[in-house]
Amino acid sequence: MAALQIVNYPHPALRWVSKPIKSISPDLRDTVRTMFDLMYEARGIGLAANQVALPYRLFVINLTSDPNETEEEFVFINPEITKRKGTTEGEEGCLSLPQLYGDVKRSEEITVEAYDLDGQLFEITLDDLAARAVQHEHDHLEGILFPDRMVEAKREELEAQIADFESEFLHKQQQGEYPSDEEIRKQLSQLELDLG
Repeated sequence: MAALQIVNYPHPALRWVSKPIKSISPDLRDTVRTMFDLMYEARGIGLAANQVALPYRLFVINLTSDPNETEEEFVFINPEITKRKGTTEGEEGCLSLPQLYGDVKRSEEITVEAYDLDGQLFEITLDDLAARAVQHEHDHLEGILFPDRMVEAKREELEAQIADFESEFLHKQQQGEYPSDEEIRKQLSQLELDLG
């Protein structure tokens, strides 16, 4: 498999609804490690598998964004948000939409169930930045990006920047840096099949 990298909007993987992971393999552990490394390199606090063009229901989070703070690393495999409480608005950005920021309404407190890298089911209740980060990454697994959640008037203010991402991606495809959208979708379907 080609080396993983963070893909930018409008890469088709970002609109892909991710598929549940059936088993935890050494390859999956390697993927998770690489995802953390890429996230730190990009100075992010969270990264979903489809942001590295893998159609898996998995994301990683470290709110400190510090590679030395390994005890703050959390892996969420097949996550489900089971409870939501309250509403709060705050600014968000995304490693797949670099330098783009906007205010998004999210649930203030959430309860999440997910599996860790040992295959253990855990449940955690989160608020503040942790709740926002998990909701943002969970959206990625559903093919939803944060501008989709913004009020229309605010989203319209970002349209020029979003159009820039689209033309840059198209340019990279024309230069042969990325295959066609159709080819990418085929690759994602194949990766899904490989999950079993």
